[in-house]
Amino acid sequence: MAIFEAVFKESSHFTAEELLDKARLIDRTVSRATVYRTLPILVESSLVREVDIGTNLKYYMPNKEQDSHQAQVICNDCQKIFEIPAPFMEWYGSTVSARLGLTPISQRLQVTASCQEFQAEGFCTKDAAGETATTE
Repeated sequence: MAIFEAVFKESSHFTAEELLDKARLIDRTVSRATVYRTLPILVESSLVREVDIGTNLKYYMPNKEQDSHQAQVICNDCQKIFEIPAPFMEWYGSTVSARLGLTPISQRLQVTASCQEFQAEGFCTKDAAGETATTE
C-alpha cells in the first residue's frame, strides 16, 4: 500500500529508486525487491506509464489522466521530462496506420531538446509541467 500511495502522490516522473525512497518514508519496511516486482504490475494494469528516454533508467508516471496523447520533451541539459498535450497524435496514428491497413495500438512522440536557460545560467527553474518556478 505504501508503494501505491507513493506513486499516486507524484505529479512528475520518477525512477524505481526514487519510488523506493518515497515509499520508505511512508513505510520503512518496503523492500527494493517489492518495488521492482510491483512496478511492472502497475504498468500492465495501466495505473502507471513507463517512460523510456533511451538511457539506462526507466521512468514512471502515474496514469491520472485519460488523455494518452501526450508528447514527451526530454531535456538533455536539466534532465527533466515534460509532458505536453499532443491531440494531433490520434489523427496521425490513425492516418498512417490506415494507409497500411493496420489499426494503431499505441504510439508515442518524444522530442529531445536543450535548455536555453540551463546553458546560459547553469541551472533551470522550470518544473516538470514546463512552468517557470517562482521564488518568493
